[in-house]
Amino acid sequence: MIKKITYILLALIIVLFTWSALGKSFGFQPSNPNKDKLLLELISYVVNRGHFDPKAINDELSEQLYTAYLELLDGQKRFFLKSDIKEFSRYMYQLDDQFNQIDISFFNLTYNRFKQRNNEVQLMYKDLLSIPFDFTIDEKISVDYDQMEYALTSLERKEKWRKQLKLSTLGIYYDKIEEEKAKQEKDKNYIKKSNEAIELESRELTENNLNNYFEIMEDLTRNDWFTSYLNAFVTQFDPHTFYFAPEDKDRFDMSMSGKFEGIGARLSKRDQAIKIVDIISGGPIWRDKTIHVGDEIRGVRQEDGDPVDITGMRLDDAIKLIKGPKGTTVYLTIKRVDGNIEVVPVVRDLVIIEESYAKTSIIKKGDKVFGLIDLPKFYVDFRDYKERNAAHDIKKEILKLIESNADGLILDLRFNGGGSLQTVVDISGYFIDKGPIVQVKSTGDQKEILRDQDAGILWDKPLVILVNEMSASASEIFAAAMQDYKRAVVLGSEQTFGKGTVQNVIDLNRFISNSTYGNIGALKITTDKFYRINGGSVQLEGVKSDIIAPDRYRYVEFGEKDEENPLDWDRILPAEYSVWSGYLNYDETIQKSQNRIDNNPIFALTDENAKWVQTQQELMNYSLNYDQFVNRIETNKDFSERFKAISDYKSNLSFSNLPQEQALYDSDETFKETRSRWLESLRSDIYIDEAVRVLEDLHLNFINLKPLAVK
Repeated sequence: MIKKITYILLALIIVLFTWSALGKSFGFQPSNPNKDKLLLELISYVVNRGHFDPKAINDELSEQLYTAYLELLDGQKRFFLKSDIKEFSRYMYQLDDQFNQIDISFFNLTYNRFKQRNNEVQLMYKDLLSIPFDFTIDEKISVDYDQMEYALTSLERKEKWRKQLKLSTLGIYYDKIEEEKAKQEKDKNYIKKSNEAIELESRELTENNLNNYFEIMEDLTRNDWFTSYLNAFVTQFDPHTFYFAPEDKDRFDMSMSGKFEGIGARLSKRDQAIKIVDIISGGPIWRDKTIHVGDEIRGVRQEDGDPVDITGMRLDDAIKLIKGPKGTTVYLTIKRVDGNIEVVPVVRDLVIIEESYAKTSIIKKGDKVFGLIDLPKFYVDFRDYKERNAAHDIKKEILKLIESNADGLILDLRFNGGGSLQTVVDISGYFIDKGPIVQVKSTGDQKEILRDQDAGILWDKPLVILVNEMSASASEIFAAAMQDYKRAVVLGSEQTFGKGTVQNVIDLNRFISNSTYGNIGALKITTDKFYRINGGSVQLEGVKSDIIAPDRYRYVEFGEKDEENPLDWDRILPAEYSVWSGYLNYDETIQKSQNRIDNNPIFALTDENAKWVQTQQELMNYSLNYDQFVNRIETNKDFSERFKAISDYKSNLSFSNLPQEQALYDSDETFKETRSRWLESLRSDIYIDEAVRVLEDLHLNFINLKPLAVK
C-alpha cells in the first residue's frame, strides 16, 4: 500500500517536472512570480491531478467556492453590508476563470473590503457599550446565521451588533449575579453589589473581550486570509483535502507526534461555534472529567486576565488562547450539549503519549474472565514500522490475555479516529485465518486487495467490537472486516463516522527549485478510497452496528455525511472470502442483546437524553430579557436532573490491571493515577456491561475452529 501511494505521488512529480518546460532546474516554473499566484497555480494543478476524485473547475465549483469563502470571512454576517454582497456576487461564476487565469482580484476585493468593514465596526462597538443595557425589555435575538440577511445599512448593522453585545453581556451579568448570591450565602455579612454596578462590570468585560478579539484580528496577515481562500477552494473537492501554510504544517507535525502542552482535547469549529470533538486519554480534561465531547468553548480566561469571548473566532486563534505552558491554569466558559453554561478551570499539562496507546483491563464476572483492550488510534511510526505501533502492541496484549485465561475479548474503538492501514491488516490477521481485509481504489482507478497472509489465528475466542459515531477510517475498516467475516459482533451507535478515504501530505516545496519565497507549505490531499471485502464502501454509510445501543450523540450531526462536499458512497466487486464458522449462535446472540437493550431503562433514558440534546442544539432564538433568560437556564438544569441515573450507573463487574502490569502500577504514580481513573470509569460504562453479556452468550463451534498460531 505504501509503495503504491509512493508511485502515485512520484507520477505526479514527474508530470509536474515535465510540465515545467524542462527548465534547467527541472522544478515547477510558475507563470506568475507573485507568491499568492504561485500557490494558487501550484495547488490548483496538484489537486486536479493528484486528488482521488478531481472536480472540473467550472461555474458550479465557482459558486460553491464563493459561498464557502464568504462563510469563512463573515459567517455570522456581522461585517459586510448587502451592497458588498451585491458587488461580490458578480464574481460568483467567475472564480473558476480566475483560478484558471491565476487571477486573485476577487480575493483582493473581499480582503480589502473586509478590512474596511472591520475598521468601521471597531469604531462603533465602544459607543454601543457606553450605554447601559436594559434587561427588563422583552426582545429577542436569532443566531440562525444561515437564514439571517446581511444588513442593508450601517444603522441596521449597528442594531445587529447591539443585540449581539447585549446577549454576551447578559450571560456575564447572570454569572456575576449568581456569584454575588453565592458570596452572600457563604458570608451573611457580605453586602451584595447593586444590579447597576454588576451591569456596568459586565459591559466592561464585554468590551474587553471585543478589544482582545479585534487585537487578534489585527494580528492576522494577508497570508492568513489567503490561506483561508485557498482552503475554501481545496475543501470543495472533499472535506479532508487541506492546505497547510508553513506554520500550520509545523503544528500538524507536532500534533501527529502526540506530544504537546495544553488541555488535551481536539477542537473543531462548526456553525461559528468551537467544540470539543475528541478528548485525549491522559490529558488534563480526561483526568478531570469536567469537559466532554460535544461541549462548546465560549470563553477563555488566563490566570491573570479577564475572560475572552471566542464565539466566532478563528479556530487557530482560539487554540492559541487555550494552549499554554504546563502547570498554568486556563478558565474555560463551557456550554454543555444540554444548554447549561459554566466556567471550568483546567490545569494545562504535557499530554501523556502513553495514554494514546493500547491499554488492557481484566474483567471478572463470577468465575468468568474477560479482556478489554482500549485502542485510541491505529498508531504507527511511518519512518520505521518496526518501531512501536498498534499491531505490535495489540499482539502483546492478546498474549497477556491468553496467559490470564480470558474467555472473551472486547476491543473498544469508540472515539478511534483511525490511523495506519497496515496496522489494521496486521491486527485483523490475529482474529482470522489468512484472507482479504480491505480493498483500496486509488487515483487512476487502480485497485488493490490487502490481505492477511499468515495462516492461523492468534485469538480464537469470542470477540465484541465497541464503536460509536466518532469511530472513523481505520476503525471502520477493521470493524467492517470483522463484521463481513462474522468474526466479531459490532456493538454501538447506529453507524460509525463514515470516512472511507485516505489522505497523504505532499510537501509543496518539492515542486519548487531556487524559490525566493522560502517555505510555501504542504497540501493534505485525498488519494484513495476504502471498500469492504463485501464490495461496499464505508464512505458516508460507515459501519452499521450489529447491535444498536443509543448514546447521547444519537441525534446530533456527527459524521462524514454532515460534512461539506463529502465523496459519494459506491460499491465495487466483492473480494473472495469465507465467513468464519467459529460461532454456533451468532445471529441469536445479536437478537438477544438487542432485546435486552430495547428493554433496558438506562438505555431508554439515554435515548431520551439524546433527543433533549438535539432540541438544545436546534435552539436558535434567545431572549434578551433577564427573567426569561434565567427561566430558560433553570428549566434546563431541572430537566437535566432527570438524566442523573445515567451518570450514576454502576455495573457489578470487577475491573483490574493485567497481572503483568501490577509492578508498574505500584511503582509509577502517573501510570497508577491514569490507570485507576480509567478502571473506575469502566464501572460506569453500560456498553461494556452489555458487551460482556454478549461474550457470555456467544458459543464456539470447536469443530470448525482453526488452530492457534502465534503471528
